[in-house]
Amino acid sequence: MDPSRPPIRTPRRGSALAATALLAAVAVTAAGSSPTDPATAAPGGPAAGRRLGTDPRPRADGPSGGGACAPAPGAGTQMSEGLPTAPGYVRGTGTVRALTLAIDFPDAPGRGTARQRYAEFFPRVRQWFEAASYGRLDYRPALPLKRWLRMPRPFRSYGIERGSTFEPGYRRLLRDLARAAAAARPAVDFRPYDLVNVLVTPNAGPPATDTVLSVTFSGNPDAPSAGGVPLANVSFIYGRQTGPSAFRVLSHENGHVFGLPDLYTDAGGGSLAGHWDLMSEDWGPGNDVMAWHKWKLGWLARRQVRCVTGPGARTERLTPLNAHAPSGGVRMVFVPVNRHSGYAVEVRRREGNDESVCRPGVLLSWVDTSVDTGGGPVTVVDSTPHSGGCSRHPNVDAELSDAAFTPGQAFTDRRHGIRIEVPAEGGSEGKNKGGSYRVRVVRR
Repeated sequence: MDPSRPPIRTPRRGSALAATALLAAVAVTAAGSSPTDPATAAPGGPAAGRRLGTDPRPRADGPSGGGACAPAPGAGTQMSEGLPTAPGYVRGTGTVRALTLAIDFPDAPGRGTARQRYAEFFPRVRQWFEAASYGRLDYRPALPLKRWLRMPRPFRSYGIERGSTFEPGYRRLLRDLARAAAAARPAVDFRPYDLVNVLVTPNAGPPATDTVLSVTFSGNPDAPSAGGVPLANVSFIYGRQTGPSAFRVLSHENGHVFGLPDLYTDAGGGSLAGHWDLMSEDWGPGNDVMAWHKWKLGWLARRQVRCVTGPGARTERLTPLNAHAPSGGVRMVFVPVNRHSGYAVEVRRREGNDESVCRPGVLLSWVDTSVDTGGGPVTVVDSTPHSGGCSRHPNVDAELSDAAFTPGQAFTDRRHGIRIEVPAEGGSEGKNKGGSYRVRVVRR
């Protein structure tokens, strides 16, 4: 691995502009009508000791790669959406122990107490993961030191700014952190933990409302060690975000240690996925992750996912993604197009972690496992393009907030011979009292 490994937010190739170059002829229409001129643009396919939080074996908690519903990672792709998740990241199911340390600096002494800083995130982060995973992830945070852990150098000496790579600043900071933790009383034992959260005093660096410094280094084989344990999966949290769900910046950063990429794009900072996934927007009202990410992390069982591969028509009834019963109903339909991409179909409504859904319905998204983190690996298909959206929250991508398809609408990808419909169902308007929707997929 290149010793100058970038933080997860830095893409090696691709961007929103590159992603939009791969567009197919598609249309959003009434479910019973024939396609007209394209009303929207959507993507259409290709043109060895223990290391903290890592496992050298392929991940066993999620679906394995190679099948139609588990497209493989693209060769050389950084933090791919592909399956299985590469070795080196933290498993997404079972018990995961998160060591949390609050640090300060000689030129930025801690404001408030370490316990208060910890309370900004917990128990909310643990509760968020419990709800998102249907209880399949038992996230257990710990704060063994109840005081600020002082670093030996001034914060400014590390040269940390937005976009900073691991070398040299973060390597120096982690080495200092490991030494300070070993000298603390009691000394910090890193061995029982799967990941590390470093909560930096909020007065180190600019306010989060000006510049977001929070970053994660995950699956990092070049990380320094603490007590013989390489610090391979570490999230750094700076500043304070605003609003009642500000804790979600840590949920987002921890998403990276589980192997999830950024869905916002580094080119211009926009997003092709809107507020439909925490890995896209973690500011503003609460949100969840998409069905694809729940599948990738092992939070959906195989029986909850349907693959539509062959020609013909197939109808499935989809249960809302956030419905409480973890084992009930189909939660995702996947329509593969090639070995690296396809359409994911799910139902979203305001429930659980999803606080901002203003147009419930069937959400369609294009998943491309050959696109790097920060390059737009997931694109939501907008059922109402150029509408301006239904959300007026300043931290929600308004245009995509009403992207969900409702009964009577359909999506057509003529290039690949795929049509996805949400049939009308009389008075029930396409859904039953439990909020589920029928989805019909036609492949030629």
